[in-house]
Amino acid sequence: MASKLLRAVILGPPGSGKGTVCQRIAQSFGLQHLSSGHFLRENIKANTGFPRTLVQAEALDKICELDLVITLNIPFETLKDRLSRRWIHPASGRVYNLDFNPPHVHGVDDITGEPLVQQEDDKPEAVAARLRQYKDVAKPVIELYKSRGVLHQFSGTETNKIWPYVYMLFSNKITPIQSKEAY
Repeated sequence: MASKLLRAVILGPPGSGKGTVCQRIAQSFGLQHLSSGHFLRENIKANTGFPRTLVQAEALDKICELDLVITLNIPFETLKDRLSRRWIHPASGRVYNLDFNPPHVHGVDDITGEPLVQQEDDKPEAVAARLRQYKDVAKPVIELYKSRGVLHQFSGTETNKIWPYVYMLFSNKITPIQSKEAY
C-alpha cells in the first residue's frame, strides 16, 4: 500500500489551536504531525532556532512544494485568555487549558501524574509581546503563500467551530480514515 503524502503547514499565533488542529488532521487522515512548537523549544534549548520567517519559508520551498497552507485567525483577547490559562506536561508536550481542557487534578498530568508547568512565555506579562512579534514575522510569510495560491484562512474563537472547515479542505485533498464528528 502506498503511503499518503500531503505537505501542509498550519500557521497561527501562539494559542490559536495549531496543535489541536494538527492532531485532528493526523488522526482523521492518517498523516504524521510534526510540531514546529516542539521543534522550536528543542532548538531554543540548543540555540539553533527554527523556520518561522520569510527567509526560512523560502528555504522550505527549495526543499519541497507545499500542497496547502492554513492560517488560523483568532482574536487577540481570545489568544491572551487561552495562553494565560495554558499548562503543559513537559515530557510529553500534552497541553491543558484550565477553561476548556483542564487536567482531572489541578496541576497534575492526567496520564503520568507528573506536575504540569506554565511556560514563561505563556504568563500574562509575556503574552502581548509574543502576539505582536508573531504578527510582525508572520505577515510576509502569509503573503508569500497567499500569492502562491496555497493559503486557506480560517477565523473564529473556538477550534471546534473551525475544525469542520479544515476537515472539509483536507477531505478534498486526501481520503479521511475517521469522520470529523469523532471530535
